[in-house]
Amino acid sequence: MGMIRVIGCCVLLSLFAEAISIINAEENVEVRVKSVTSIAKTDDNFVCATLDWWPRVDKNLIHRIQDPFFLSQVAKTYSDLSKVIEEFGPWSGAWVGEAGGAYNSGSKDVSHTFANGFWYLDQLGMTATLNHKVYCRQTFIGGNYGLLNTTSFIPNPDYYGALLWHRLMGPSVLSVNHNGSPYLRVYSHCSRNKPGVTLLIINMSNSTSSRISVVNDMNPYTTNMEVSNKGGAKLRGEYHLTPKDGNIQSDVVLLNGTPLMLTRSNDIPRLKPKFMDPTFPILVPPQSFVFATLRDFNAPACA
Repeated sequence: MGMIRVIGCCVLLSLFAEAISIINAEENVEVRVKSVTSIAKTDDNFVCATLDWWPRVDKNLIHRIQDPFFLSQVAKTYSDLSKVIEEFGPWSGAWVGEAGGAYNSGSKDVSHTFANGFWYLDQLGMTATLNHKVYCRQTFIGGNYGLLNTTSFIPNPDYYGALLWHRLMGPSVLSVNHNGSPYLRVYSHCSRNKPGVTLLIINMSNSTSSRISVVNDMNPYTTNMEVSNKGGAKLRGEYHLTPKDGNIQSDVVLLNGTPLMLTRSNDIPRLKPKFMDPTFPILVPPQSFVFATLRDFNAPACA
């Protein structure tokens, strides 16, 4: 299949953003997954990374990178490109290349930290939803935005986000909406190599946690887990990513409370979920990411 590559798609995230309330809060959110048909399909190997190097520049991105209104501005570009391809080159597919979040090698205080995941994981979800086939991260190694530390080669937090996406999110994309805050992003794919669906939940708020109940649009009046639990539902697998010491500018990420560190033999650690009763809501703390696998979710689009 021919490919139209979008090269140099680097988004400059600048300093100023609307303030987020610092009052601690919690919201109950209903996430509705449209499971009958998929809305897009990525290539099987959706996540990629480039090799490059640019001169360094220090830009403070920390506020914009958690501003959903700013992050959504690029969606029109992706949408317009998909429409052009559909009309004039339906045999081809769109790739995003050299996407690093900030030009000139990224920000030395943000691009290699946990905070960059608000932008990066949202970009993966957004472009997949808009029928892009491959998303190439700038870079695998090099500059401040590399997936690996430039000197030690230790994985930065975004490496683990990319790895979990690749292992859990299949190529078939499902439509999803919710009634929560705009600072809550939710994406849904058919699970990779397993039955059911996988959700990616991104909580950009620094003060509000979310209790997520998942509804299947095939039965909108009852949560899918309530239906499946009558026959003995499988436990839900959850992968909670949070920053070390609650500092989103840390370059250490925790998986279900445990720091992700290379093993003594310098191998990637095992990425193990915690298993939860599927009748309980998914609890998403402020400034965190969650991948949740719903094995019993009845999605005809994933059959």
